[in-house]
Amino acid sequence: MAEGKKLFKWRDLWVWIDRSLLPEGRGRVLRDRSNPLEMYNESELLERFRFDRATIFEIVGALTPQLQHVTERNGTLSPSQQVLIALRFFASGSFQNSLGDMVNVHRTTACRAIRRVSLALMRIMGRYVRLPTQEEAARMKQDFYFKSGLPGIIGCIDGTHVRYHSINVQLVCTNDMQIIDLVSKWPGSTHDARILKESALHREFEEGRITGLLLGDSGYPLKRWLMTPVIAPRTPQERRYNFKQASTRSIIERCIGVLKRRFHCLHSEIRMHPERVCVVIAACVVLHNICVEKRMPLPRQVAVLDQPEEVENPVALNQEDISGRLIRNRLITNL
Repeated sequence: MAEGKKLFKWRDLWVWIDRSLLPEGRGRVLRDRSNPLEMYNESELLERFRFDRATIFEIVGALTPQLQHVTERNGTLSPSQQVLIALRFFASGSFQNSLGDMVNVHRTTACRAIRRVSLALMRIMGRYVRLPTQEEAARMKQDFYFKSGLPGIIGCIDGTHVRYHSINVQLVCTNDMQIIDLVSKWPGSTHDARILKESALHREFEEGRITGLLLGDSGYPLKRWLMTPVIAPRTPQERRYNFKQASTRSIIERCIGVLKRRFHCLHSEIRMHPERVCVVIAACVVLHNICVEKRMPLPRQVAVLDQPEEVENPVALNQEDISGRLIRNRLITNL
């Protein structure tokens, strides 16, 4: 290669041009991409990325096979850089161009990194978001019973909205806020009861492959496996049941609140196509479960608040399951 010259194609000819003749700024410039893992201490990493250094390395290791570029030419982003850009977006909910400034990459490159990491996390969701085995369900029932005195509970269900393109997200969580089921594909106008009815979760319970009870609000139908509040309670026992049911079910509202506060992109307006928003939601749920598993503390500036309940219209009484009513009556009597 000729020193001090640059090769250009002109029509069908390749020619060498002296670099001194080129205007400043012409040609590709590979920017210096700083490494936040070397810039920040543990508390600063937690504030900005929601994970400590060791867990970030674990996430990078799990996603590297999907994020590694075939070639290192043209200054491609490493898997760790892609993960850090995506984590910063999930945590802050800020615009992608400001994220790109963090490691000195272009906005479009940051957008691609967020997309690639989101898809990679969604592909491994089965490792982190899954319904319990029989042994796990037995432990969950014990945990809920110690908390509430209600027997047989394995989880609480609720829906929440993720805005800009409003999407109604169905979540089921355990007593320690581990999310065991997610549905994130329905428009915000869809009723919670319909989302449940069309879900794989509904089929699993109806066909008896999962044993145990869920707790839900009055937006869900009463079923033999789904306990809802008594509408217009008339006896002290019914009022006591409603109190126990609501206080126990509050864990899902708290879980949603922690999820959205930890990953503020779900709490703010995500300016993306709806399909891409659904992928981001799945990615954040996977990361949430990793946080629960690793006992990641919430950053100092993130308040731990329950998510305000988004009340659905109560399901009509004629949609209640007779066997569900018998089971609920037995719970009320035993209380």
